[in-house]
Amino acid sequence: MTHHDLTLIERLAGVAPGSPVGRAFRARPEARAQSERSYQLLLFPEVAGPVSLLERRAVAAFVAALQDEPETRAHFLALLRQTDPALAPLARLIAHEADGSAHPGPYGAFPEGPLSAESLDGPVYVVDDATRLELGERLSAALEHAHLLALHPRDAGPEALEALLRAGWTRDGIVVLTQVIGLVSFQVRVVAGLRSYLAARQASLLAAE
Repeated sequence: MTHHDLTLIERLAGVAPGSPVGRAFRARPEARAQSERSYQLLLFPEVAGPVSLLERRAVAAFVAALQDEPETRAHFLALLRQTDPALAPLARLIAHEADGSAHPGPYGAFPEGPLSAESLDGPVYVVDDATRLELGERLSAALEHAHLLALHPRDAGPEALEALLRAGWTRDGIVVLTQVIGLVSFQVRVVAGLRSYLAARQASLLAAE
């Protein structure tokens, strides 16, 4: 098995081919294949449709950069830069915006009841006027929505969709945007979990020597 046979998650997590973790990961072939297929379809579409390649990769980079997982952050920022060499300044701006709005989360309010004690207030990300001029209204709204779904999932409601529609997003475009946000959030969690497990396992092996 070569490096090219690995999925993105396996590569970013540092899963060695043929290792116990690698075999366990491959024991769920449908989930493994679906995750990789979604990544290819959403970030390397044959036809971009209602969401441009730049928008897809900019939002993916922003979501990845919001999380405390360096491998996924580096990968998606690099993917954005690879879209067009002229996008290097945009990648830096996306990283800057994410760094300034990253918080532990997730935040949000539960309905009144047993879970309401776990409600947690947190800052809401709003693109400032100067950055909005650089990004444009459409991409600015997409980043605000991505922050909401990534860090304030319980607070996402009809008004969030209305904000996207006002910024020029179509309903079909919103579906794609949501899929990109969900995919990258999932990949970040899986990569972080695998890397944490592998680090702990390596530490355990070293301690046993």
